[in-house]
Amino acid sequence: MKTYVIVGGSKGIGNAILSALLPSNKVINISRTAPTQSHTNLTHYSCDIINDNLPDIQEADTLIYCPGSINLKPINRLSLEDFKNDFEINVLGAVKTIHKYLPLLKNGNNPSILLFSTVATKLGMPFHASVAASKSAIDGLTKSLGAELAPTIRVNAIAPTVTDTDLASKLLRNERMIENMNERHPLKKYLQPQEVADMATFLTSEKAASISGQIFEMDCGIVNFKI
Repeated sequence: MKTYVIVGGSKGIGNAILSALLPSNKVINISRTAPTQSHTNLTHYSCDIINDNLPDIQEADTLIYCPGSINLKPINRLSLEDFKNDFEINVLGAVKTIHKYLPLLKNGNNPSILLFSTVATKLGMPFHASVAASKSAIDGLTKSLGAELAPTIRVNAIAPTVTDTDLASKLLRNERMIENMNERHPLKKYLQPQEVADMATFLTSEKAASISGQIFEMDCGIVNFKI
């Protein structure tokens, strides 16, 4: 039984990952609010990842950092504070967590780190300047750490397109917007959290033992196809 540390496992993609892992793994969740699930394998620590000290734990085989932001505004309405806030939650929170738990991961069982990027780092999209800038830093961090920590710890990232979570609710708030979002993607769909959780469980498993330093686009075709 492996021990997974999930930051942000109470909602959205993080919660889908937590649900997928709980039956056969120990899961330590760190987030401001507790998950709705209860399980003998689950330990929760209430923590503001930016402002609080991270909890001391005894072991960790895998670290999954899920927090993110969707702050979509024209550049003239994006303040420096917006950029700083997005960079803090997306990048500095991840670095802080890695710093804290790296010694445990180095002694872990097939240890790995999984981060989250976005398709907006590859596809120029209006109003995405702040989130694309911070998530581009995650792309660079993934590759750099993957090289630095090899062969001991694998480091990968998932770059999802729009996913049906509370974070993306403003983009999917009515039937017309849902229809338009489907039509924008060549596969005529957007993502469900469980699909991303399936990729996350694969990338952090022994089945992905030869994969590191990769950013996996779960894009429903929007980045790589022109149809």
